[in-house]
Parts: sequence; C-alpha cells; structure tokens
Amino acid sequence: MNSTITKEKLEKYFSITKDALDKARDAFDEERLAEAEDFFDMAERYYKDAKFFLETKKDAVLAFAAINYAHGWLDAGARIGLFKVNDSRLFTVDELK
Repeated sequence: MNSTITKEKLEKYFSITKDALDKARDAFDEERLAEAEDFFDMAERYYKDAKFFLETKKDAVLAFAAINYAHGWLDAGARIGLFKVNDSRLFTVDELK
C-alpha cells in the first residue's frame, strides 16, 4: 500500500478538484440556489485552504485533507442535485445517457 502524499498525487487532486469547481460553478440548481451557493462556497473555501496549506505552510498532509474536503462538498452537492452535472470523472454521479 502506498500511503505517501507525493507532489504528483497532490497535483492530480488539485487538478481534478479545480475542474470540478469550474464545472459546478456554472451548474447551480436555480430552484435551490441558496443551498447550491452554500455548498459551492464551502468547496471553494476548502480549495483555497488547501492551496494555503501547501504553498504557505508547506504542509502536504493538511493540504491533502483540505482538498479532499473540498471535493467532498462538490460530490455531496452533485449527489443531491444542487449542481446539475453528469460527469462521473469529476463527481460521484451517474452519467446521463
């Protein structure tokens, strides 16, 4: 088992989460806009925290934790329909056929 947080692993998680943020930003459920904005705000804050931990504090462990929290908020929002997305590469949702 590889439990090392490598630079490559962090780059991959940051990239996927950034792509998911970009996609979710334009896919809010208009009928539940306040909730979608709240989930997105939390995801974006954790993403920024992750960058801070990595770039300023040089703490890969906290950065890894924060980036996973960020993506967790995006996944949760997608699963309950706050973000109208169907990209199973970026979110834990089924793709529409």
